[in-house]
Amino acid sequence: MEMELTLRELEELGLSKEHLLVIPLDKIKYQSKLIDSMHRSDGRSLMDLSAIFGIIFMLLGVIYGYVLYWGPILWGLIGLVFGVGLGFIVDYYITKKSENNMRKRGSDADLILMIRCEKDNQENIERVLWNNLVLGVGVLER
Repeated sequence: MEMELTLRELEELGLSKEHLLVIPLDKIKYQSKLIDSMHRSDGRSLMDLSAIFGIIFMLLGVIYGYVLYWGPILWGLIGLVFGVGLGFIVDYYITKKSENNMRKRGSDADLILMIRCEKDNQENIERVLWNNLVLGVGVLER
């Protein structure tokens, strides 16, 4: 909607459609990986929270295993498996929820607008663009 208003205001300044070029950008689609490698990390691994929960529940299993029947080693292993599973499930649903929100919201930059104009009209065009909340304005001097 903002782009249509911006284009209308630019046309009111005297720019014709031949002076405007609008290029839509493709959206990146994020795919969460199970484990990030050392060379390709996007910070969205599903194993981080699993490792944290696994350590916490393993520690609790070892501590309370001294009181329980099967002993600290078995309860530590049970706590590790339970923590890894719980952490994976929680991280999976949090990641899916954030991906859905990102898909609904879209990215900040949806398109690029290139304008050919005369030097004396440049300030008015920049003012219109900044008033319509563009992310950035660049000028190519020729």
